[in-house]
Amino acid sequence: MGNAGRNGGEYYTCRPLIRAMIQVVQPKIGERIRDDACGSAGFLCESFDYMKKKKGLTTKELKTLQEKTFYGQEKKSLAYVIAIMNLILHGIEVPNIIHANSLSENLADIQEKERCDVVFANPPFGGKERKEVQQNFPIRTGETAYLFLQRFIKVLKAGGRAGIVIKNTFLSNTDNASVSLRKHLLESCNLHSVLDCPSGTFQGAGVKTVVLFFEKGSPTRKVWYYQLDPGRNLGKTNPLNDDDLADFVKLQKSFADSSKSWSLDAKDIDATTFDLSVKNPSGGEVVVHRSPQEILKEIAALDAQSAEVLKRIKGLLK
Repeated sequence: MGNAGRNGGEYYTCRPLIRAMIQVVQPKIGERIRDDACGSAGFLCESFDYMKKKKGLTTKELKTLQEKTFYGQEKKSLAYVIAIMNLILHGIEVPNIIHANSLSENLADIQEKERCDVVFANPPFGGKERKEVQQNFPIRTGETAYLFLQRFIKVLKAGGRAGIVIKNTFLSNTDNASVSLRKHLLESCNLHSVLDCPSGTFQGAGVKTVVLFFEKGSPTRKVWYYQLDPGRNLGKTNPLNDDDLADFVKLQKSFADSSKSWSLDAKDIDATTFDLSVKNPSGGEVVVHRSPQEILKEIAALDAQSAEVLKRIKGLLK
């Protein structure tokens, strides 16, 4: 799926990143978990795998996991079918996934009974929503990801937790919608951690992203940043792995400072722009230089992959 480009790859979030996000948020049995931009349902599947590892699970807890824990919505037909299939293959027999555009629902219509304890999501960014859809949100913008972020904050219960992937420009954009949304996030939620992901984290997407971790119900007091640096260029033949994120998961538990992590006090955030840019006091992002031999090796590997795909296609056409 990760290598499938726009024919599936757009619905895929790399599993090591998802697993790290789950370890930070730590969902518990009995909590409701949502992803209203669920794509292939990777967050829900990995959450299920994480939660069912609890020792001594009772029959009641297993039933709760099966029927009353995981909820999602997906707009696109292909992704919706993949999500249903993915959940069933992981062991969730009756997936609570709705085929719908969750942005079409007015935020004011969300009832208390619909709220959840945990939100995981990697919403689509760069999209443009129609004026009719924008009217469902207090902060109106055509940027799809910003509308989703408003929805995620709204559907969380007080004390609810979230891990959201978003384009890194959200932290510093100066347009009214970005500034208003950052203000809303900081005032209504405790944005406790920001994971800065390197280029290449998302295969096929040439944008840099961050992961926002927050808890709803109290304003932000201090933001802990971690600048992920795997020490190599990421790509199709060299993707992110669990070991790359182990240091982040370990340090995040205590919000420890290191050469890759630091904290920003809320009182030091500009009250006019609410700029949350990633500015590592220990220095900038490390640039990894590869030798010509390494580059040629990757090109050869990609050529071999392409040749194999073409061979399969020709075989199917015979």
